[in-house]
Amino acid sequence: MVTAKKTVLVAHPGAEMFGSDRMLLESVIGFVESGARVVVALPSRGLLDVALREAGAEVVIIPMLVLRKVLLTPKGLPRLFRDMFRGLGAAWRLIGSIRPDAVYVSTIIIPQWPIIARLRRTRSVSHVHEAEASGNRIVNALLYLPHLASQRTLVNSRFSLDTIRQALPALARRAAVVYNGVSSPDDPTPARKTVDGALRVLYVGRLSPRKGPDLIVDAASVLRSRGVDASVTLLGAVFDGYEWYEQQLREQAESTGVDVDFAGFHPDVWPFLADADVLIVPSRVDEPFGNTAVEGILALRPVIASDSSGLREAAGGYPTAQLVVPDDAGSIADALIRVRDEWERIVDETPESRAEALRRHAPAIYRSAVADAVIAD
Repeated sequence: MVTAKKTVLVAHPGAEMFGSDRMLLESVIGFVESGARVVVALPSRGLLDVALREAGAEVVIIPMLVLRKVLLTPKGLPRLFRDMFRGLGAAWRLIGSIRPDAVYVSTIIIPQWPIIARLRRTRSVSHVHEAEASGNRIVNALLYLPHLASQRTLVNSRFSLDTIRQALPALARRAAVVYNGVSSPDDPTPARKTVDGALRVLYVGRLSPRKGPDLIVDAASVLRSRGVDASVTLLGAVFDGYEWYEQQLREQAESTGVDVDFAGFHPDVWPFLADADVLIVPSRVDEPFGNTAVEGILALRPVIASDSSGLREAAGGYPTAQLVVPDDAGSIADALIRVRDEWERIVDETPESRAEALRRHAPAIYRSAVADAVIAD
């Protein structure tokens, strides 16, 4: 741990409270607990900004290049170049003004920070939260390449490490796996003893085709055809520009007759987990990890997740979690039937699953590991 006051500059690409944002907050808490001064650079204000200041960090808002797909189009190129040049200058000035002992770069979509830190002769650590093994290997290599400028790289799963190794072996050789730390209430609400009425199904996350919430609506429709009633809560919101997908989901719910509650985004997921019977993580594409799946297990709820990528590491090995064929509503429906049929057994085993999840993903262990990696003597 830190024996003298040091300064850590943290760069993060957003101010929401989704998976990588929550992990950034846990990292910052670890730095603060280690006795460091922590300055966090964000591109905008938001819920994360408030939480960071409550945790004891200083927050500055500066221009920043954040790689989004919309920027990699002909229409987006002018903004890409504008953000790149503005971000370069802002990062250079900020590092020069606070003279940090280390720069912690959260996610790969802010590629300028490791390079600027290297030019400023400042130690940097990149924390990779993204991995898509099915993506183009050359594109992946280009995304990872700037992070060779960092002295160390942290990744959130062995799947992420393998994906990096396939695209850019040199970066993988200096990378270490630190599993996400996931906070939870001390005394989560137990699952109900019996399933009376509709099976209450919960989805938590972005409303996007990649994440697959439409598969849950289809699965609930399959259950109805088998005489099993299910209600669905979709807890999350769309990215700007994806409003069409939410409208499509609403039309799907109406046409199938499935009871779907569009709950919107809420930073506190635990009341929704307390009201649910089962959590589903139906991602169609690779996930580097699966914080949401771990949250479901910590909440004493059965979990159904796609049998792919980092979700295997997040949800695998628990007696109350099932892995199903990705992009297959029928497989989700079958898993829901098993949950209903084996409800008493599953409820009895949820404390065992929670205890194992606490052991694997204790926030204190995560915070200490990240702080030790970033704040080197």
